[in-house]
Amino acid sequence: MSASARDTTEFFDQLTNKVLALRVLSHQRLRPLTSEQLNRRPGYDKWSAAQCLEHLNLVGGYYLPNLKARLRLAQASGSTAGAQVRSGWLGRYFTSTTQDRNGLGDNLLRRPKQYAPTGTRLTGTVVESFNRQLDELLRLLLLARQVDAGAVRIPNPLYPWLRLRLTDVFEALVIHLQRYVKQAEQVAVATANK
Repeated sequence: MSASARDTTEFFDQLTNKVLALRVLSHQRLRPLTSEQLNRRPGYDKWSAAQCLEHLNLVGGYYLPNLKARLRLAQASGSTAGAQVRSGWLGRYFTSTTQDRNGLGDNLLRRPKQYAPTGTRLTGTVVESFNRQLDELLRLLLLARQVDAGAVRIPNPLYPWLRLRLTDVFEALVIHLQRYVKQAEQVAVATANK
């Protein structure tokens, strides 16, 4: 089996477990924070915990409806899951650029302005919206187990003509979630001591 082919059940189990861990972390550590704690920034040019979550909500606002629509189309066309899922070379590159290489904030892909946080005084609803998006992502991961996820293509928000495999988008999205939740948690801890 090549590096790009993985067992379908194992692939989705790993992603589901990562999202469940994020959900627990969000409920235990981010949900109890006050609005003041969520909005405290470690520096003028640094994001608050709420801004990190707002960024994730904006990204999820693009991807989750697209994922849902594409999965429904795949189901309607009679797509069925195979024993393995595959990643394309472009998807592997996209996923690797999503990973944090040199500390939080360093990334090969620039963050588009439409996905930057909308304000500096966000309410606690940003955490609730984030938790709802995690729940939706869990539902979509369950749906994806039933179709040929490698055959489903998702348009990239920056370049809509660029369509990545569903498997690659899911993997990159989960890594992106982990990265910014970690940043939000670190910011909340760092600013609580000030």
